[in-house]
Amino acid sequence: MQSDPSVPTHRCFRVLCRSEWTMNNSSLGPSADGNASLHAEFQSCATLRFQASRVFLYVVFSLGIVSTVVGNFLVVLSIAYFKQLQSPTHFFVMSLAVADCLVGLVVMPYSMVRTVEGCWYFGALFCRLHSSLDVMLCTASIFHLSCIAFDRYYAVCNPLLYSLKMSNNRVALLVVVCWAVPMLISFGPIMLDLHVAGVDVLLPQDVCVFLVNRVYAVMASLVAFYLPMAVMLVAYWKIFKAAKRQARQISAMESQMAAGVGKDSSKKQRHRNTMKREGKAAKTLGIIMGVFLIFWLPFFTVNIVDPFIDYSTEVVVWDIFLWLGYINSSLNPFLYGFFNRSFRRAFLMFIGCRVCLPGSSPGMDLSHTRKEANDQP
Repeated sequence: MQSDPSVPTHRCFRVLCRSEWTMNNSSLGPSADGNASLHAEFQSCATLRFQASRVFLYVVFSLGIVSTVVGNFLVVLSIAYFKQLQSPTHFFVMSLAVADCLVGLVVMPYSMVRTVEGCWYFGALFCRLHSSLDVMLCTASIFHLSCIAFDRYYAVCNPLLYSLKMSNNRVALLVVVCWAVPMLISFGPIMLDLHVAGVDVLLPQDVCVFLVNRVYAVMASLVAFYLPMAVMLVAYWKIFKAAKRQARQISAMESQMAAGVGKDSSKKQRHRNTMKREGKAAKTLGIIMGVFLIFWLPFFTVNIVDPFIDYSTEVVVWDIFLWLGYINSSLNPFLYGFFNRSFRRAFLMFIGCRVCLPGSSPGMDLSHTRKEANDQP
């Protein structure tokens, strides 16, 4: 791919080599000396940040990577060990945790070096492999989120049909889809350079930026984000409406039981309970959807727009939006695990090595503490 070196053709060029453009644009035309200067600027890109800022960024990113790997590994370990957590719903959560854990292991470390240093030191082939893994694993994570929303929709809105609709075979099929589709839209096009077909841009060897053409940008973003987002929005909206309806039904049942006894105070208490249930449902669903949209919507919006504005998005904007998406992988254990009491107990047992103590077994009840279990008749 070739381009006029006097014209800024890529977001990475504009950030790293602004001084060279000024020189080239002020000259009568492109020259060999100008190209040599441009190449030299990329070779010395590791010195673009101060040492203190690089150390700070490495510490921050490393903490994020460790949080992503450890948190998701705890989810996988808990579901694999405790029988109480081995349900169809938690199989989605386990597969999601595997995808997010791999993001922290094989994607984020190399992205960290690229972001902090400004250069790519691992070769052109591994650049394409890294980009393929990045797209596949992040897309798989998003697909699993939509499957969890689909699962919860049936559990809340159609509980009588849940066991039929979400059988073990169907769950296994959906998990396979969550991995197969992301693999098809990542490794195939990227390793065959189909994602850059028709793109006339020359990149140095020490730069690894995920540059895509308009067709791939639109199609991949639709499949990887916007369609799953639509599924989640519809599912959680229906779940929220069903939760409100169930809260009103529970309140009506409580009113019948308390009929004739303290009508005024009972009515007020009933109203408070209803509002509390509806508020809790709204808060939970709002957090789930809000985190997902906040951390992924900016990246996929820019991903579609950038090819249509001649790749004029600054590299710092790309880095910020990309790392926001990575952060979503570290937050998933908190959203889908730490809000669950059984998961919290399982995590604490592994962290405190209490699974090795007498009385601990894979079949133990995680719903109650030992004191609560002893208090029960």
